[in-house]
Amino acid sequence: MNTAQVPSPAPHTIAVVGTGPRGIAVLERLAVRLRDAAPADRRPVTVYAIDAVEVGAGRIWRTDQDRWFAMNTVIGQVTMFSGGPDGGRPRPGAGPSLGQWLHDQAPEEVRPTSGHGPDDFASRLDYGRYLRFVYRTLTDELPPHVRLIPVRGRVTSVRPDHFGRYQVTLDSLRTLGADKVVLATGHPTNTPDTFDRTMAAFAAYRPDTHYISGDSAADMDLDGTVPPGSTVAVRGLGLSFYDVLMSLTEGRGGRFVRDGDGRLRYEPSGREPHIVAGSRSGLPIPARGRNQKAPHHVHQALFLTPQAVAHARQRQERATGSDRLDFAADLLPLVLHEVEHVYYTGHVRHRHGAEAAERFAARHAEEVLAGEDGLRAVKEAGVEDVPPLDLWSLARPFTGEHFADPEAWRRRLTGVMRRDLEEASLGTVDGPLKAALDTLRDLRGILRASVDYGGLAPASYASAFRGRYVPVNALLSAGPPMARIEQLLALMDGGLAEVAGPATEFGRDEETGRFTVRSPQVEGSLRYADVLIDARIPTPDLPRDASQLTRQLLAEGLIREFVNEDPVTEEEFATGGLDIARGSFRVIDANGRLHPGLYALGVPTEHVRWFTQIGNGRPGLETDFVKVADAVAAELLPRADGEPAGAAVDVAPAVPEPASVR
Repeated sequence: MNTAQVPSPAPHTIAVVGTGPRGIAVLERLAVRLRDAAPADRRPVTVYAIDAVEVGAGRIWRTDQDRWFAMNTVIGQVTMFSGGPDGGRPRPGAGPSLGQWLHDQAPEEVRPTSGHGPDDFASRLDYGRYLRFVYRTLTDELPPHVRLIPVRGRVTSVRPDHFGRYQVTLDSLRTLGADKVVLATGHPTNTPDTFDRTMAAFAAYRPDTHYISGDSAADMDLDGTVPPGSTVAVRGLGLSFYDVLMSLTEGRGGRFVRDGDGRLRYEPSGREPHIVAGSRSGLPIPARGRNQKAPHHVHQALFLTPQAVAHARQRQERATGSDRLDFAADLLPLVLHEVEHVYYTGHVRHRHGAEAAERFAARHAEEVLAGEDGLRAVKEAGVEDVPPLDLWSLARPFTGEHFADPEAWRRRLTGVMRRDLEEASLGTVDGPLKAALDTLRDLRGILRASVDYGGLAPASYASAFRGRYVPVNALLSAGPPMARIEQLLALMDGGLAEVAGPATEFGRDEETGRFTVRSPQVEGSLRYADVLIDARIPTPDLPRDASQLTRQLLAEGLIREFVNEDPVTEEEFATGGLDIARGSFRVIDANGRLHPGLYALGVPTEHVRWFTQIGNGRPGLETDFVKVADAVAAELLPRADGEPAGAAVDVAPAVPEPASVR
């Protein structure tokens, strides 16, 4: 009698490199699919969750950072589970949102650092703890044939071997074998550009002068380089600016308190520096409106629809032979129709009530869809006196203005900031302006489907979309909580912070050995600084990515930069994004061939896909964030025959992608 046992098949092995939100989302959907697999498909599976900083949270959301770094999405609109609670225990596919977790399940020591209402904002620390909770839930709920192994280390290389697998090497020189590898590496650190090199060289031989290049503020050595009482120049007035601002004020023991009249005031600790900040616009990123929308709310587009985009492609193909869109001609007018429709409807509702607003909305939409400008409906509704909505004027309000002195500039700036706070306090439904600007967030899905994978003509993508629209969209639709604007105003009132002015110029002065900050539009704005901080998160740019892993993959031709090329006109634009295949998210190599088992998603693929910075799903919606994670998870599953995926294959022709929610 033959009692020899049939050997068990070798485990199918998956390596997920990076365990921030994108990596966790892939793990969550992979866990759902592995749990639901038929018994015959349950080949043993080993999953390595690899992170250089913290497994289960990643670098940006790591749980050892300070509490003053804030999210800019309300907690009720954030989830990492692909389905909501269903009455059972939290598990892959069903679990609480960030808000629900903070309110009901977070440890007691976590809850005091965050508001408990769904429209409050959490700290990045709290979100990191939530991510860790999700990761632990996945670990606890995996089926018996699956092992999830955390690996703390920096991946330095990924190379295909002769057996159709990949060898993943870490900085510890440990090597892991994997059948499939996912690159979810998040925000990059870029090699220095000309400005970086110039400023770093200037500071190198001056012991009291320091230059800090762009990165997450949590990773900047601010305590070691910014002495109390010094002057620090800050380049950039976006979200990361507020992180730097809080680190140098509240992070040094100061306090924000409210006076009896409700006005916010700052009580310094005496350890703060003096902060001089600036940017091209001169405008600190405006506040997000007070949220009045349920997590599942999405603006239903009337003008920027898949049908309208398809018709635009047909027009372009008839006119030019290429279906590549012209952003300024084909898409931007539709975006503006959407925001103007919400803007004027909000003003009608505010003045004349809900029924009048409903009648106006129908009339206005009818006119615009008929090819008119909609102004007849505006006039008939009695809101023709409302200032027109001009996104570029909102984003660059000081264009062409000059100021006699810094005090005149300060009055103008603080007036704009205080008016913005008033608008934000009205809310994202009742406030006509913030409701319209919040619509820009809801239009991301259809806009992404229109521009991704070379959907725009190269010159239009480079100039009209990426160069002109994207910065304005980011400034007006992705702002911080209102509290941050109040805090900056309090610091300006207290003389601890100032904004230099529009078109800010940062330089160096050899005579004094200090950095300089000035605005050509503000007389007397020149300031000298001991420290210069670039408070801008580095833009993904594959050729400049300083990661050892990226450099190895690029040098060996395993990945390539996505070049937006029009096959009809032969026009092209090198985007800086990591090239991936539509639908599968498989990486494309230097020869234009798909890897059998190497995938990438999130920030490294920016410029191939737009607005990949989103780090969460939304409860009740099948968002693009979840769809992408699920598509990658489906690709990672072991094949039924147990065989490796095989050799690389040529890239298939691109096909249109359906619109997504976010």
